[in-house]
Amino acid sequence: MKYMVTVNNKKYEVEVMDNSQKENLENEIKNTNEIKEPLKAPMPGTIIDIKVNIGDSVKRGDTLFILEAMKMESEIASPWDGIIKEIQVIKGASVDTNDILAVFE
Repeated sequence: MKYMVTVNNKKYEVEVMDNSQKENLENEIKNTNEIKEPLKAPMPGTIIDIKVNIGDSVKRGDTLFILEAMKMESEIASPWDGIIKEIQVIKGASVDTNDILAVFE
């Protein structure tokens, strides 16, 4: 539904969506945001364990890698649901901040 609204003597055309239009728009936005960026190392360190294989289906929060940095072990979790397309490190590899660890489909 479209309306003409006047504010401070300026006319504006305003369109109001019904709930079904709103849901369709929200779904479009959600699908656009599902482009998955590669998973990057949050800090420099050594990969001491890889918990996934190429082709594995993972959920947001699943542990994918164990990174040792400053003599502490940190779990690197999946930031979203997806399928592992590539693993770009091996166990024992040294990584720097923002090195790509894995790529999602």
